[in-house]
Amino acid sequence: MPAAAPATRMMNEWRAARVEPGGDRPDPATWEPVEVPGRPAAFAGADAVAYRSTFADPTAEDEHATLVLEGVYAHARVWLNDTFLGEHDAYFEPLRLRLDAALAAENELLVECRPPEDRFGGSYETDEVPDELAVPGIWWDVDVETYTDHHILDLSARPRVDDEDARFDVRATVLAETALDDRLTFSVKPEGSRRGRGMMDRTAIEADAGERTTVEYTIDIRDPALWWPHDLGEQNRYVIRAKLDDDERTLTTGLCSVDDDESDGLRVNDTPMTARGVGLLAAEPEDIERAVDLNANLVRAHAHVPSPAVYEAADEAGVLVWQDLPLTGPGPFDIERGRDLTGRLVSAYEHHPGFAAISVHDDPVTVSDGPLGSGFLDRLRLRWRRFRADYDHEPAETVAAEVPDGIVTLPVVGPPGIEPDATSLYPGWRYGQAVDVDQLLERNPSLDSVVGEYGAGSLGVEDPVDVDGFDREVHDYHVSGGVEDSQAYQRSVIATVTERLRLRGTDVLVAGSLRDLGDAGMGVLARDGTPKDAHDALASAFEPVQAMLADPRAGGESDVVVHNDLPTDVTDRLTWEVGGETGEADVAIGAASSETVTSISIPQDAETITLSLAGHSVSNTYQL
Repeated sequence: MPAAAPATRMMNEWRAARVEPGGDRPDPATWEPVEVPGRPAAFAGADAVAYRSTFADPTAEDEHATLVLEGVYAHARVWLNDTFLGEHDAYFEPLRLRLDAALAAENELLVECRPPEDRFGGSYETDEVPDELAVPGIWWDVDVETYTDHHILDLSARPRVDDEDARFDVRATVLAETALDDRLTFSVKPEGSRRGRGMMDRTAIEADAGERTTVEYTIDIRDPALWWPHDLGEQNRYVIRAKLDDDERTLTTGLCSVDDDESDGLRVNDTPMTARGVGLLAAEPEDIERAVDLNANLVRAHAHVPSPAVYEAADEAGVLVWQDLPLTGPGPFDIERGRDLTGRLVSAYEHHPGFAAISVHDDPVTVSDGPLGSGFLDRLRLRWRRFRADYDHEPAETVAAEVPDGIVTLPVVGPPGIEPDATSLYPGWRYGQAVDVDQLLERNPSLDSVVGEYGAGSLGVEDPVDVDGFDREVHDYHVSGGVEDSQAYQRSVIATVTERLRLRGTDVLVAGSLRDLGDAGMGVLARDGTPKDAHDALASAFEPVQAMLADPRAGGESDVVVHNDLPTDVTDRLTWEVGGETGEADVAIGAASSETVTSISIPQDAETITLSLAGHSVSNTYQL
């Protein structure tokens, strides 16, 4: 997140109340103490919540003040004393309002927050996210910035990496309290102690008194140090500073290019890459470290926009972010509203080097309503539902056209049958068995390039109470026991589908969810962060270098395939144990490739097979 200009925190005590949305300035009879920023659970499910705080005049002589609210969910109106300051309708974009004309010696700030009035609440307006995580409010930050004659309101940068060129396209928005005819200074230098060239340059800026003006400037970077996902390289970053007299603003960014096409697959900084990811339903910064613990190098922000702190954690850890527009579920949406939000979303987050991809519409149709097995009639039912699925891609593609070059666009994420740009794939859960993934993708090869979600759900506790968003009917179709059986089934599905996708060479694969938000869910972590059984299975299947059986069946023979996602060649020693017998083979495999190393016979009575790579301390065990 861009560093703010000198700021004064004045509002330490807040109170809140339920109010009716819209109408005149709210004036509730009673108020309750709350923490701001935050999501006070006492107001879960409210139609609107008003927040009130008082503060002294923060300005000194010749100073001005701007209120900055971040994460205002989702639509808001703001008053200072009895003066209406303005409204806001995009929680991922900071709200900045001048306070000067309404300031008094003692001041009352009132912010009314309400849920969205359109389709763009995303996951927060579904039963997948508990009401206490979707409380209308000020979620991320509140501040007052003070300044004198001129103020840099905002600084953004778009990283650009071409064949032999690297640069930042920078934009600075300046508010001129008095007439301005000066020069704005831009500087850039490597972050922290990293070596590299810095630069400084100045450009003219003019504005009339009371005017806002935006300056655009291109900063060329010689001998660039690129930002890489954590399993491909270092997370080199740069600090950009804009300075006008004594007022300045900084942001931290990085140089990274991401491309995806049918012929070359996914490439980061022109290097082939397999993106191994997990989905986030209501992301928090700690989820990035949890994803890295799973050997993931990508997270998908599923139908919501995380805070800048989540993006900052991803940049530091070397994790790519696939960002959804907050739009999910069947039904039409306002195309112009979608275009507007997409442009504002990109502008707010494009300086993050890990911002890799964006989607518009998630799960626009429902193909499987309730569980379907793998029998003949169930397969016919699934084919019929897919045949009848109908979705018009044009609105999502029109919105996606707002995304600039350099960010991969996947307009539609959905199930087979609607020709999605990224597939929601649920064999072993919504339909069939996990092993049916091969047959499904062989018949529909266009579906396996980018898989946006897959997996199965499980219980997190023995007697779940809060199971909103969890399809208990589907779960009970597959599992008749308690937590142990439930988590064992989830483990089996996730391990099988992950491995089959890697064997197929899928470019991007995203396991459905990292963390449950209730007592049960699609996550590999329970609500309290405790690992479920599927956690270690997914971490093992996501190992950058892993040995896998092409056909893990008792009473047959199977090739052993070693998959190497690293950008370097790998030499190692493969060992295996099956039916009390052991064997070994040398491994030599090129960067970002797969290779059949050997073939082994599997006895009819074999119960387990273990493959191990000594040099990478990796093992893979199959229960037969």
